[in-house]
Amino acid sequence: MRNRPTLTGTDVQKMVAACKSEATKNKWSVSIAVVDDAGSLLYLERLDGAGPVTAEVAIEKAVTAARTRRASKFWEDRIKERPAFMKFPGILPLQGGVPVMYQNECVGAIGVSRVQSHEDEQIANAGAAALA
Repeated sequence: MRNRPTLTGTDVQKMVAACKSEATKNKWSVSIAVVDDAGSLLYLERLDGAGPVTAEVAIEKAVTAARTRRASKFWEDRIKERPAFMKFPGILPLQGGVPVMYQNECVGAIGVSRVQSHEDEQIANAGAAALA
């Protein structure tokens, strides 16, 4: 039987701390979601000032990245070329979700929502880099 890495609670806390640090440094109020490799929610936080809908969007961005093993920005760009991808279940084609890779395996994903999409992704990348 094959063994593969998985996220621990400590890993999640380390990633969230890096996300919050990046958001705080830039004075951005965001929602941060962390999911496992199957897209199941492990952590969600809506920072002060982030609207209610941002929590759902952050989760969906993370789920998209985890299930497809690609940043949600990939789908945003891809749908411009092939709108039929909008029919794929569980895909939110908005930048701000990134897969978390460890030892060449996707162990989960981080989704962020509230500021400009590239800034959401900047925060998510800071969290993903915390495991490197």
